[in-house]
Order: sequence, then C-alpha cells, then structure tokens
Amino acid sequence: MKSFMKSPVLWVSYARRWAVFLGLCCASLLSVRAEGFATRFDELKRSLPKSELYRLLYAMPKGGDLHHHAGGCWRMEDLYSVATNRSIVGTNRFFTRIRAGGCTTDTNEWTRFATISAFQWSAMDECRRSEFTALDLLSPAQAREWMNSLRLDAPGEGREEFFERIWPRLGAVGRDANIAAEMMVRTLQRYGAEGVRYIEAQTIPDLYVAADGSMLDPEEGQRILQRRLSQPDARASGVTLRLQFVVLRFTPNAVQRVEQAYDWVSRHRDTWVGINMAGREDNDKGHPRRFLEVYRKMRRQHSGIGLSIHAGEVDEPNAHMRDTLMLGATRLGHGNNVLTDDDLVINLRHGVAFVEINLVSNLLLEYVGDYSQHHFPEMLRLGVPCGLSTDDSGMWDSGMTDEYLTAVSEFNLTWDELVRCGRNSLQWSYLEESAKARLLAEYDRDIRAFEERFGGDDVPSKLQAVKPVAYGFARRRWAIAY
Repeated sequence: MKSFMKSPVLWVSYARRWAVFLGLCCASLLSVRAEGFATRFDELKRSLPKSELYRLLYAMPKGGDLHHHAGGCWRMEDLYSVATNRSIVGTNRFFTRIRAGGCTTDTNEWTRFATISAFQWSAMDECRRSEFTALDLLSPAQAREWMNSLRLDAPGEGREEFFERIWPRLGAVGRDANIAAEMMVRTLQRYGAEGVRYIEAQTIPDLYVAADGSMLDPEEGQRILQRRLSQPDARASGVTLRLQFVVLRFTPNAVQRVEQAYDWVSRHRDTWVGINMAGREDNDKGHPRRFLEVYRKMRRQHSGIGLSIHAGEVDEPNAHMRDTLMLGATRLGHGNNVLTDDDLVINLRHGVAFVEINLVSNLLLEYVGDYSQHHFPEMLRLGVPCGLSTDDSGMWDSGMTDEYLTAVSEFNLTWDELVRCGRNSLQWSYLEESAKARLLAEYDRDIRAFEERFGGDDVPSKLQAVKPVAYGFARRRWAIAY
C-alpha cells in the first residue's frame, strides 16, 4: 500500500477510475430521479387545471430566449410609465396622434396613436399639431388606447396590423436611448421572474435620436445601455443579456448594413455576439440569395460572430431556409415552411442548425391557422435542434410561460422534451463558452431543484407559493387570471 501511495501514476489512475465510477453512479441516480419526475409531470399536466399548470410552468427554469426583438418585447404598461417619466427621458417629450384625418395633408386613419418627439411636433403646422396630445397628458382611457394600439390583441388584427401599423406607431419612443436602456432592464426583470436566464436581444445600435432631433452617436447609446445594465436592480434580475445587430433585409442599403453590423459587433464583443436579418420575407427585395456575396466577404474578414436569420416565416413553399443556410446561418428564426423541403429536414436532423420556435407569434400572425399545422412537434421529435422563444412578447401581450403552456397543451410535450428545449436554447446561444458552461451548469442544477420541489404529493399546496403573472394572451386563450 505504501508503494502504491508513493506512485503518482498509479494514484492518478486510481483517482480517475473512482471519478468515473462516482460519475456513473451520480448519472444513474439523476436519471432515475428525472425518470420519476417525468411520470409525475405526465400526471400533473393531466390533472391540474390550466391555471395551476400555468403556475407550475411559470416556476420552471427555462434557459434562454434566442429569438427576441428588443422593442417588440417591451411591456406596454412599462413603456408608458417610462416614456412619461421626466427623470428618465430628461428634456425629451412625446406626442401621440389621438385624432387622424382632420387635416387635408394627411388622412391615413391608421396613423392614430403614432408617436413623435417634441421637436417633430413643433415643426408641424397648427392643424397637424392639434391632432396630437402630449403622452403625459393623456386621460386614463386614452393611455389604455395608446398601449392597446401597440399590441396585437383584438379580433381581426394580424400580419398587416403588426408589420405596417404597430411598429410605425412605436415611432419616437423606440428611438430614445434612455427609454431603450430602461425598458431592457424592465424586460430582464420580467423574464427573470419566470425562470428565463439568458436573452439574446435583436436591436439596432445606431437608431437613437437626441431630444433636439440630431442622431445620437452609437457609442453614446452603448454607454447609456451599459450604465443602466450595471446598476444593482438590473444585475439582480438573474438574466444574462447579449445583443444581435439586426438588419432589415428589404431596405435598399441592406447589403451595406450587413458590413456595418459586422464592424460594430467585432468592436463590441463584450455585449454584441451576433447578427440577424429580419423583415417580411414576402417582400422580394429581402430574399436570402441577395446577401450571399456579402456574407462570404465578411467571413474573410471576421471570425466568431454568430449569424441567426429569420427564415421560413412565409406562407408558401420556397427555398428561403435552404438559401439561409448557404449564407452561413447556424440558427433559423421561425422555419414555418421547413416541412415543405424534404432534403432540408434531413440535413437539419444532422444538427447543422437550430430552429427558433415562436408559437404565439405564428398563431397571431396567421402563419398557422391552428396549431395542428405547426412544424414544431415534428422538428422536435425528429431530433432537429430547436427551442421555444417569444419573438415580440410585449406586442403579443404574453410571456415565455405562454410558449411553454402552448407547447404542453397543444403537443403533449413530455418533461424530457421541455427540459431539452431549455437546454438547447443555452447550448445554441452565441454566448462566450465560459459563460455558456456556467449557465448550462446552473440550468441543470435548477432543473434538479425544481424536480425535487414538485416531485412529491403536495404539489397543489407548493404551487400556492408561486406568484405568476399572466398577461392578456393567457387571459384570452385560457381564461387565466390571478
């Protein structure tokens, strides 16, 4: 025994064997425990009322939100509060159009509740100014109308309302850097409360306008965001944030914007991790092949910048998803028409790319008439890497829990499948490897703690300690209110 202990080689070999043995034992125990909770979860999803299943899923650790439009995920009640708070917006002030069509210069009825800055309002003629009211002077009823005008929450609203009316209405409040920074923190807090631990938000760094109407230096916008994110309440959210530079694919200068995006991300890698292309794919100017040469050019100059592109968010079969993979994307946003391309499905099963699934978005924008038409269960159960994300939760009046409850209710997802979605969303993030490893370890730890917490027979009483927030989508779809 003494000679054995004196031999470093033998001792290392012995230690490694014990480590392997203990690892196998731990893995076995975790597998047994997970299998036991999987059975318990099947019982719970059958027996719990929708409101209590929502409560359970609200408490579940959820990994990351990889398809997340920053402005589209703002909670509109928060936005109104922030945009009318002088301590946040400073000298800036906003006006919204409460009457439309009274002036002969502009009769577009949909521009009601379009929001502008004070410098824009001051430049108008008297008739036009009379149609606008300061945001901070709206009556309670008008304020509710303004918030609702930024949500897809009424019968008959759909794709045209969202793309052509809601985003333009956001207007000047979406171009104020102080508002954007504060709303990012509010979003982190809201997502953190329901178990999300990572957000990769799509935004544009050079869109901000100062109170006097001049363009804000993008570096100053970046400093405003970083200062706000460094404050204690932001760190306390428990959510890690990284950003993607989003390019509107159908604009005349979109190719040049791709080059600008690569330059910006390469110089701000502490916060910015990737590039995205968004915008309506049914606009022919945004087809993927338009960008093939610029992405090849950028890869000759830059390394390690993630590329996630909206693809397949259309009604008709086409080659957009396949062409998007040719551009170099490793993540595909939506992928609604993936099942129309057999060869593409086969390739995706080999793990060449991750599909960002947005269930609430696809229903509200009518890319599926109902969930029986959705590609998600087929992708998931064929082994295609995919995960749940929210897209524009503020404009849907929803949260990540709505995506999870939709998946469980519509597709009978198992516990293993839910956990896999959450883990995939971290594994396929563009987060730096050390931070990714930390979040994955924390996710596995939190999942085990969740299984222990809700694995017994007293689940109903334990659920009462969970204080979920259910938004308008949950109220309308499942009559859930707390």
